[in-house]
Amino acid sequence: MTQMMGESPIIVADGATDTRLNLVGLDQDELGAVLAPHGIEGFRLRQLWQWIYYRGATDFDQMTSLAKTVRATLADHFVVGRPEISTHQQSTDGTQKWLLRFPDGKEVESVHIPETDRGTLCVSSQVGCTLTCKFCHTGTQRWVRNVDAPEIVGQVMLARDAFGEWPAPDHDRALTNIVLMGMGEPLYNYDNVAKAMRIVMDGDGLGMSKRRITLSTAGVVPMIEQVGAELGVNLAISLHAVRDELRDELVPINRKYPLADLMQACRDYPGLSNARRITFEYVMLKGVNDSLADAKAMVELLKGIPAKINLIPFNPWPGSVFECSSNNAIRRFADYLSEENMSAPIRHARGQDIMAACGQLKSASEKLRASARRAAEAEVASA
Repeated sequence: MTQMMGESPIIVADGATDTRLNLVGLDQDELGAVLAPHGIEGFRLRQLWQWIYYRGATDFDQMTSLAKTVRATLADHFVVGRPEISTHQQSTDGTQKWLLRFPDGKEVESVHIPETDRGTLCVSSQVGCTLTCKFCHTGTQRWVRNVDAPEIVGQVMLARDAFGEWPAPDHDRALTNIVLMGMGEPLYNYDNVAKAMRIVMDGDGLGMSKRRITLSTAGVVPMIEQVGAELGVNLAISLHAVRDELRDELVPINRKYPLADLMQACRDYPGLSNARRITFEYVMLKGVNDSLADAKAMVELLKGIPAKINLIPFNPWPGSVFECSSNNAIRRFADYLSEENMSAPIRHARGQDIMAACGQLKSASEKLRASARRAAEAEVASA
């Protein structure tokens, strides 16, 4: 039988497979299509939508506005699931990181970063990554598959669960912003990302404003205009170099879409204004991209683009050939940009005590499983 959209088997406690359809991640049309054969339509369908996406119900018995017979029918055929938490870590600075396992055993990471004026959830869009950016730990992991829309929405809903924000309060929320800056290149999984974000932005459900959602891309130029036209979310560019020859090495997608093309796509981004700037992410690498000449070249490169530059001290990971720029070099870089009237905050490293570099927790999990597998094989061989 062909698997329906959003359907993924759930492994239950006794090891059996639960093949009921997970309703999380279905949009309103899909939800209507799978529920119509069970006589759940119209007002009851809208009630169910709100129970799932506005109230965050994880059990049909919680949906007390629905008749008991309807709840029983739903429980027989469907679930309202979340990704399994494989590992959860909390940093001394409040940063939280979840390693999430999907029914097929594949894992991704989600990270929540609390700040004084916001709480940002970093969401993954691919298992591994299609790109091989040299400074990025996820870039060392082979691409396995795209994360589907239910799995993307599930990351957001799991964070809401963790903070008890169902329905989300009007103020003092722990989760205020979403950034698609986790594992993977979102624009190489656009259909799933777009579907998930439409559910997240739905006013009768999760209700996140598009102004509080940022999609980060390494520079998939042909897709950038589409993001602005169809989703209207904030745009971030993973820049990291201001000369093509260096960016070709650090961010290899630059060989396909060089800086001139990328900058033109940024200038053409729908809705761009001084009140709605593009964020350029720039990891500071000692002796690589942190000179005053690089800062001057950045000013020229971004001329005419309403921009904010996030200067990110490199977070070392095992096996990396790079070092973080010195504090003096980072400050000198930031000061020059400020003198040129460019916003260039230095982003402080967060969660360093919980393997905060993207992909580290997943790599550690894979190494542990591989070690356990080798030990088991050795035990069998010696028996």
